Amino acid sequence: MAGGPIGIIANPASGKDIRRLVAHGSVFDNQEKRSMVRRAVLGALAAGAGEFLFMPGPHRLVEDAFDGPASKATFTPVTVPGVGGPLDTVAAARAMCEAGAAVVVTFGGDGTNRAVAKGWLDVPVIALSTGTNNVFPRMMEATVAGMAAGLVAAAGVGLEEVARQAKRVRIQPEGRPEDLALIDAVLVAERFLGARAVWAPGAIRTLVLARAEPAAIGFSAIGGLLQPVAAEDDAALVVEVGDGGSPLLAPIAPGLFEEVLVKSVRRIELGEVVEVTGPGVLALDGERELPLGEGVKVRMTVVRDGPRVIDAGRALRLAACRGLFLRQQSSGGPDGN
Repeated sequence: MAGGPIGIIANPASGKDIRRLVAHGSVFDNQEKRSMVRRAVLGALAAGAGEFLFMPGPHRLVEDAFDGPASKATFTPVTVPGVGGPLDTVAAARAMCEAGAAVVVTFGGDGTNRAVAKGWLDVPVIALSTGTNNVFPRMMEATVAGMAAGLVAAAGVGLEEVARQAKRVRIQPEGRPEDLALIDAVLVAERFLGARAVWAPGAIRTLVLARAEPAAIGFSAIGGLLQPVAAEDDAALVVEVGDGGSPLLAPIAPGLFEEVLVKSVRRIELGEVVEVTGPGVLALDGERELPLGEGVKVRMTVVRDGPRVIDAGRALRLAACRGLFLRQQSSGGPDGN
């Protein structure tokens, strides 16, 4: 079982978007993110890891985890453009791949992890949620996530034993580079990007969902309340929305319920092509990303070639069975004789 360094990518912007104004989203401030990073590092150290790669930034979300017990570890920044936002995240993930990271721990939302996947498509990842409307990352104690990452990095458990490859939506727009979404790609009948987050359902037209989770918030919940499709299901969901449809009450954002007019819903196989045509804007994982001109076509397929998501609970169960956290008791007196 091969190990390697642990990559850390923490997004200072996650958990602060407009949905705190239009809904009731909670705020993850940077101090809490620093604390989460520190706890994850301490967990990884306890599991035997000692080498870390990180995405640098002016907010020092990772740098401030260096002191105390973590000072015994090696922390190396990867090279990023330094412009902030997704471009830094994409570059950091690519650099971690090239440096041979065994696992990447992310602190962010669906958008953060989408950017990571754009830099390293099949990244081995433990994704911790610090954003809004998240489906891909998990709400998990950072200490536990760090322990699981440390086990993989120190080769206490094998990646193949604890990870499952995720689905993603493959986006192929005419005349544009290929793109991706980890959870949902949604055609919105608008001309401009505006505020990136989408929270009003009136302009939604077509939803392509890699996962349709009834216990989620946002676009995934729309499909999930109609016909659930789980992460492990080799299928996807297409929902058509608009005038004349049947009203569905769905949680569009935290604490915000809206009626969505559902015209049709169908389950599709992996690899099946769905085509949408502009004008409009394509929202990827909840954020407006691609403006489409009149008549511009986009082909979308859901495929299982995305990030390798590590099951932290399974990693720790295997570690327990192997006695990896047991420490050898010294024999004899205080000096070991």
